Amino acid sequence: MDDVIERAALRVIENMHENLGEPITIDDMARVAMFSKFHFSRVFQRVTGLSPGRFLSAVRLREAKRLLASTAMSVTNISHQVGYSSVGTFSSRFTSSVGLSPSRYRVLGSVPAQLLAAGRGGAAAGATATIVGEISSPLPDRPVFAGLFPERILGGRPVSFTLLDRPGPYVLENVPPGRWHLIAQSAAEGHEDAFGIPGGIPGGEDEAQCIACLGPITVQAGAEPQLADVRLRPMRPIDPPVLLALRDLLSPAGASRQAS
Repeated sequence: MDDVIERAALRVIENMHENLGEPITIDDMARVAMFSKFHFSRVFQRVTGLSPGRFLSAVRLREAKRLLASTAMSVTNISHQVGYSSVGTFSSRFTSSVGLSPSRYRVLGSVPAQLLAAGRGGAAAGATATIVGEISSPLPDRPVFAGLFPERILGGRPVSFTLLDRPGPYVLENVPPGRWHLIAQSAAEGHEDAFGIPGGIPGGEDEAQCIACLGPITVQAGAEPQLADVRLRPMRPIDPPVLLALRDLLSPAGASRQAS
């Protein structure tokens, strides 16, 4: 049954990529999956970790990042090409999910690590906690990003993060109380963009881009350091799109080795 559900989710994700500029409703996605609307929403979130609508939004915003970085298209045209009828709505969602406005992202070409650090929520408000562990990866000599996010998607501003030169011990400090998803990523040399495969989604696993997600992890203020070991694996098409790519943090504008 899990194979049936995963194949249905893959059909829907492929359909998202093929019709990115068109309106896509939950009813449309359920028909592609060949499930009832309510059953589809539940099983899609179980497989991917995100609701269908949130996953679609992430696919659209990832393509918008690629277009901003690689074309001279206007922000308005890009917003329409990725399925937004309102450039204002597009700009608002891009800013909240990527960390910069579309026009600012185009100018900088990345999301600076300093901006992520400045945007950490709750780090200085009251008692905090620490998460420690070991990160292992199929890419043993490549940089690794690890951060805590409010939902199971690598985007927006993490509440705490670190960027390691290679897999190994990590520390996330000043973690505010709450329930957080610990997400880590690494990429082979030349694959730091994480914009996805132009023209579609990769078939099977992408061994050049690795990811891991743990959680939600419940963090209590003032608790002893919490242990969370992380094992990265090759990305799959059903993994939520990466909106904060290693390209952002490793570019000249963003390069910084920083632990929260």
